[in-house]
Amino acid sequence: MSSSISAMPAVPQYLSIVKDEQTAVTKWEKTSSDSQQALATFTSEASSITTPDQLLKNYKALKVVLGAYNMSSNIDQTAVLKQLMTQDPTSSTSLAQRSGNASWKAFATAFSDWSTSPLASADTVSTITQKYLTNGYESSVQEETPGLGDALYFTRTVTSDTKLTNIMADPKLLKVAEKVAGFDSTQFGALDYDQQVRLLSDKLDLSRLSTSNGVQRFAEQYLALLQVNPDMTTTPASMLTLYGSSGSSDGVLSLFTGGSSSTPSNLYSALF
Repeated sequence: MSSSISAMPAVPQYLSIVKDEQTAVTKWEKTSSDSQQALATFTSEASSITTPDQLLKNYKALKVVLGAYNMSSNIDQTAVLKQLMTQDPTSSTSLAQRSGNASWKAFATAFSDWSTSPLASADTVSTITQKYLTNGYESSVQEETPGLGDALYFTRTVTSDTKLTNIMADPKLLKVAEKVAGFDSTQFGALDYDQQVRLLSDKLDLSRLSTSNGVQRFAEQYLALLQVNPDMTTTPASMLTLYGSSGSSDGVLSLFTGGSSSTPSNLYSALF
């Protein structure tokens, strides 16, 4: 990304990029030697990979494939990847379906049938290449401008069919949703899954995501809130601190109640 753009605040950057993100990706690719090298290796070896085991053992190819499906963090989870590549992704008992994770479902759908290697198709290899570059670009702008990559990912991933379970299953989508709903991500993460679902269900209006314009507005709000109140990288709060037992009156409870931790309408009543 050019210095003239990266010097801009997050929201104007987002508005500039989101109009034609693929053009921005193409320009970025020309400056990313690591991505060029990774793709050169991948495209030269893809056709020789004919089984799930061969893909799992080819670290460089696997890195590109998982990067394309926003699954880079799963690269060492061999058992998970093997299930996704060997189970029927349409089955209700499959890991892909049970996870609720859209990236896992997309990966499983693309790589569950090895009667003919998925990587034997030039169209598939081209699609993976483009997705890998797009995710790489978004990771790059995320490093320069915190939140920007997540906002772009949110915009191109969320559809009118997206449900709360899909958001909960995707860390990037959840990060955006938490901020817009008014929660601190570090402290919110100390809650268990059911509590998170309950609170987000009350605070998150998914009808806002029924149109592409609504999705974009949601992403813009995330970036604006992030500029005013940046996420802090800290040790996750203990449950006692989260519930206000530290004695502070202006902690996370204010996100839920808008007032002092002594108010009757506190986080305990929201949760229980």
